[in-house]
Amino acid sequence: MSRMAEMWTGVGPLGSSIASIMFIYTLIERYFPNRLRSYILNYVNRILAFTTNIRITVHEYTGDHLQRNVAYSAIEAYLSSKSTKDFKRLTAQLGRNSKKLVLTMDADESMIDEFRGAKLCWVATKTLRENKSSYSSSADVKRALTLVFHQRYRDMVTEVYLNHVMEKGMAILTRNRQRKLYTNCRYGYWSHVVLDHPATFDNIAMDPSKKKEIIEDLVAFGKGKQYYAKVGKAWKRGYLLYGPPGTGKSTMIAAIANFMNYDIYDLELTAVQGNSELRKLLLETSNKSVIVIEDIDCSLGLTRKRDIPKDKEEKDSKKGDKQPTTDQNVDNRVTLSGLLNFIDGLWSTCGRERLIVFTTNYKEKLDPALIRRGRMDKHIELSYCCFEGFKILAKNYLNLDSHHLFETLCPLFNETQITPADVAEMLMPKANDEDDAEICLKDLIRALEKRKADARLKAEEDAREKSLTKEGEAKQNESSSNGANEEDKSN
Repeated sequence: MSRMAEMWTGVGPLGSSIASIMFIYTLIERYFPNRLRSYILNYVNRILAFTTNIRITVHEYTGDHLQRNVAYSAIEAYLSSKSTKDFKRLTAQLGRNSKKLVLTMDADESMIDEFRGAKLCWVATKTLRENKSSYSSSADVKRALTLVFHQRYRDMVTEVYLNHVMEKGMAILTRNRQRKLYTNCRYGYWSHVVLDHPATFDNIAMDPSKKKEIIEDLVAFGKGKQYYAKVGKAWKRGYLLYGPPGTGKSTMIAAIANFMNYDIYDLELTAVQGNSELRKLLLETSNKSVIVIEDIDCSLGLTRKRDIPKDKEEKDSKKGDKQPTTDQNVDNRVTLSGLLNFIDGLWSTCGRERLIVFTTNYKEKLDPALIRRGRMDKHIELSYCCFEGFKILAKNYLNLDSHHLFETLCPLFNETQITPADVAEMLMPKANDEDDAEICLKDLIRALEKRKADARLKAEEDAREKSLTKEGEAKQNESSSNGANEEDKSN
């Protein structure tokens, strides 16, 4: 503050007056009680706002007062992140697509923001529109945020500070906004609902080391803007989630979206009319989003198309098994080539900070070109429930950190295959009494022991069938050999 006072003394009588104001400002800030200080500083800030040389005003609406200014929203979010305890008048609102109540300074309030040693003053204003039309409503009130500062900070403010404010403000808006779940319709556009899925990495049941690995990969991706630009790649990453049904693939997608604060675009390929519509849908997805194709092995028969021999295709065609191809049929379907271009081709660069996620129960059915590194960069196997995953579920459903039955359950999870979905269902409290936890754990023990016994019986049955098959083959070979010997003798 003393350096600013020295700066103002060198610009004549007006500068000396401002230097005096700055000196008084310092005294007030240091020695006056909080309530009295906030009251006086508010008026000092307003005086400073009218004596500085440069003003930048950001209006709430742009154009014909119809569209809210994104810059205004970002600056408002940035200012709301600052301390508001000294303000007497605050505005509380739930912003568009927001899930959090935001407190901002009301009209005629002001605040000082410090940046690189400079004190910059923001002033909130509110006026009424002069020309009201019959179509105007609550938008007759014009709000604006004005930044006032000395001209010596012009370059720093315009080239650095405002970019800093926008970046921080947009990050806050992204963090507080309501996430959405989109799905595509047969008419080639997205519709959405609010995404309110409670899944997080804290309550998802899986091996802790694998969970940590996924989180670290997501954090690195979120901070990778400069890195992806440096290596010349689009800022996107592909995840292949595979494993048996009920192992938590959809839950993992929701946990990823909640962790990254991304929207989810659930792409239904059977509703897409062709490759051109697929590209159109891609262009309409937002940045910071997760594009999901679930059960990719069941989508449009795209799996392992390159493994079909040409002679088999010709043979099937001659038999009439292959339907005649018309121009309309060719145009109105998504091809493997179109899907690959959607994931990793030129069109995939139209956007940034996107995750593309495929799920499948049968990884081996997918075309290798579809899941190679660079398209599906990380393959994540979601397998059967382990003991560590069970402990997370026990904490979620029964609020148990430990129990004497855990010692019985631990070896059973190592010897038995059971999905997290089945475990969660068994741990669901039935009667809400004190013995509910023990009842649920005993039911789970019985279910695991039964699965273990069934698996042992199946293994024994498979072994018997395999032995019988080998005996049958041996007898058949022996019979063939004896027949051949008798034929040789007769000859």
